Amino acid sequence: TPDVAARPDAVEAADAHPEQFAYDPRRRSPPPRTMGEKKPWEDPNADAMGGFAVVKKARDLFEGTRKSSMLAPWLSFLMLSTLVYLVFSDGDFSFLLTYASLTRCFGITLLVAKMQTSQSAAGLSAKTLHCYAVVFASRLVSIMRHEGYLPYDRSGDWIYHCVEFASFGATLAALGLVHVVHGRSYEENNDSFGALPPLPGSLGALVVILPTLLFAACFHPGLNKDFISDTSWTYAMYLESFAILPQLFLFQKQSKANATVDYLIGHFVAALGFSRLVEMGFWMNSFHELADRNGNRYVGVLVLATQMVHLVIMGDFFYFYLRSVGRGMPIQLPTAAGMV
Repeated sequence: TPDVAARPDAVEAADAHPEQFAYDPRRRSPPPRTMGEKKPWEDPNADAMGGFAVVKKARDLFEGTRKSSMLAPWLSFLMLSTLVYLVFSDGDFSFLLTYASLTRCFGITLLVAKMQTSQSAAGLSAKTLHCYAVVFASRLVSIMRHEGYLPYDRSGDWIYHCVEFASFGATLAALGLVHVVHGRSYEENNDSFGALPPLPGSLGALVVILPTLLFAACFHPGLNKDFISDTSWTYAMYLESFAILPQLFLFQKQSKANATVDYLIGHFVAALGFSRLVEMGFWMNSFHELADRNGNRYVGVLVLATQMVHLVIMGDFFYFYLRSVGRGMPIQLPTAAGMV
């Protein structure tokens, strides 16, 4: 249609026939906005317009897809662990120990996959991996020699052992990737937990490795009636409660520059914490069986207390992790307050 303003009689025609020049929604040009009228993208009701409704649907679809991709590893683990339960378990309550072991293995395997796909070790604490290597090795020393701390059902016959071996192997593989294959991307300056003089920064993990060993040697149950076996199992329990501290300390250092955590690293840390929650669910009903050689049951209380300490340490992380995953957003950590 020719421009009305281009005709000499435009004003007279508009006054004489106003209905012909009223806004028609089928035209391409939008109606003139009055003063104070909101722009379409500022109007909360703009999604009633066809174009903006399509944009909103596309945004919702994208957010749903992103949330699904973040939860995909957990859904895969849920299916695998359910299969293990149906095939290798008698349904006994003690399967919780095997399930906790599976969760730890899932988290560390996910970490190895992350480093292999991203070709980077950024954001990871080698000291936490050092601690977990000691945890798995110590636990294997106990369960390979005696049966006192194994699950009661069929999963304790050999599945539990295999999963612990797999976790130990995955931890060693992760350490190899951090220190050798992707050593250039390893953030050694941020991974400074336990850097107390005269202890070298690279040996900072000893801050938790040595005290927990001494504590386990003094306070351990006696289900296996063997000092080495009982101490090894208890040492793994105590050390695991504090092994995550270097990783949380690294998160704290990172948050000063970048508060976003890689979601696979977040899954790794969350899996370690969730495994302890599952394990504690078993020992809350069975800690009374953990008595020392003199029959004192305070050792069982100590084992349960260290598991609770682990969950308290991870409380802040769990909050931000669950909030971020629930929104389908990258894992955001606080920029001012520390994680530990």
